[in-house]
Amino acid sequence: MPLDKIGGKGVFVKDIEKRLLRREIDIAVHSLKDMQASLPQGLIIGAFLKRDDPRDMLLPCSSMAGCTIETLPKGASIGTSSLRRRCQIKDIRPDIRVIDIRGNIPTRLKKVGSDVDAVILACAGVKRIGLPAGTPIDIDTMIPAPGQGVIAVEVRQDDREVQDIIKSLDHEHTRICAQTERAFLSTLGADCHFPVAAYAILDSNSILIRGMVGRIDEHYMVKKTIKGDPASAGRVLAEMLSEEMEGEGVRS
Repeated sequence: MPLDKIGGKGVFVKDIEKRLLRREIDIAVHSLKDMQASLPQGLIIGAFLKRDDPRDMLLPCSSMAGCTIETLPKGASIGTSSLRRRCQIKDIRPDIRVIDIRGNIPTRLKKVGSDVDAVILACAGVKRIGLPAGTPIDIDTMIPAPGQGVIAVEVRQDDREVQDIIKSLDHEHTRICAQTERAFLSTLGADCHFPVAAYAILDSNSILIRGMVGRIDEHYMVKKTIKGDPASAGRVLAEMLSEEMEGEGVRS
């Protein structure tokens, strides 16, 4: 069953958040891209660790080693459970067969060469567990999930002691970019129920943000890049893309 049908990526962090609110634990560590756009009342992100590689990575079978999405053989198959990735793959290569697969990284990699010709995973995840690298996908080709490559430390809002302990972990540049991407996500009201992507880069006092919104059937998407105030750029881009989708008669 596709991930969006069982509650989206946030389903994997909700139990941990419940334990945090019940004071069974004092700190929760998450991959930021797996967190809901809106946190449960009483919880905050106390620290954003310095961002790792935000890109996606293509890991093909040995007979297709070195291939990119653009150079995979016609009709090749790629495994992913991500609506965001599926939508962008179909935009780049309509001939590619996209197969729904789930599981941890080793489980997915075992399917390469048997069930699928390649899989797409987050670069950061592959690197963190020390697996051989595949081919990174340029961000202009495939925009990552909001927060991809960022580790977030979630704490209780009223726990000042813990907040003081972890504040040295916070990376300001990453925080600003991540908050811009999450503002984009929050404005759309998107929690993995339709294809959405965002990536922000801080440039002096302004921020550059790329965004993508797609239709849930993956047959239509819009992308746009804007530069603006970090406090509002995410929201502004989300509103622009929503208007463009509605202008085409598409409701995400």
